[in-house]
This record gives sequence, C-alpha cells and structure tokens, in this order.
Amino acid sequence: MAEETPPVDEMQYEKLAQDALRGVIRSALERAASPSGIPGGHHFYITFKTRGPGVSVPPDVIAKYPDEMTVVLQHQYWDLAVEYDLFSVMLKFGGMPKVLTVPYTAVTRFYDPSVQFLLQFEAPEPVPEPVAELPAPTRTDTPPSGDDGPKVVSLDQFRKK
Repeated sequence: MAEETPPVDEMQYEKLAQDALRGVIRSALERAASPSGIPGGHHFYITFKTRGPGVSVPPDVIAKYPDEMTVVLQHQYWDLAVEYDLFSVMLKFGGMPKVLTVPYTAVTRFYDPSVQFLLQFEAPEPVPEPVAELPAPTRTDTPPSGDDGPKVVSLDQFRKK
C-alpha cells in the first residue's frame, strides 16, 4: 500500500495568517501614533530580532542586544512613524535618544498586558553580521620619488649591537 503524500499548501496559508496578524500590530501602532496616543491603560511590549532583515538599531544598542530586544511603548516614546511594512520610534537608552526602525517581519512578539493580548510570530532569518573591512594602508613616510615599488628593510638595523 503506497503512502499518500500530504497536499502541498501552495497558497501558503500560514504565511498569509502571519502577515494578517502583523497588520494588527500596524493598526495598534497607527492608533498609538495618532495625536491622542495610546488609549486608556494600553501599552505595548514589542519583541523583535535585532538582526532581522531591514532592522536598523544603533551600534551601541545592538552590542547590548545582539539577538533580540523588547521595547515598551507606553509613556516615553517619540516620533513614532508607522508605515505599511515597518515602524520607527525614538526611545531613550541611558538618557540618550536613539531611533529604531523595525519591519513587522522582524517582530517575534507583540503583547499588551493591560488586556492580556499576545501575538507570537516565527523568527525571521538573521542577516549575517557585516565583515569589517580593514582600510587600505596609507603611506605617509615615503617621499614622492616616482618609485613606489616595494622597499626591503633589513631587520639588522633594529637589532641591538
């Protein structure tokens, strides 16, 4: 008896559902960005992958949170900008204002504890860390002589005699 192969979900319903639920986050943030702000006692805990595709976090913040971080939007946030596929917000870290830009696809958790509302999402694939390129060495100790060929230096001149 041959084993039946499970049907292939060519509609990708799971992804469609995740995208639709991310729209709930966008709608909540749009309301928070309005002039009246977040209504009542609502506040948001938003957890996201700091190295998710499209995430922009200052280097000192990403050094402290190299994989994931949770931000709280309640009373102290500024310049909340909500776009179709991402949001940006200014928060203070150690008293210093920092702007974070987070695509909804990098969000792994959205929680409003005032009403016990929780959405959880699959983590995105991390973006590989950039490899720091070393700057090309600059030569400042050679006079312009037209001969930029390699110089051979004998180690004997540095040895104690």
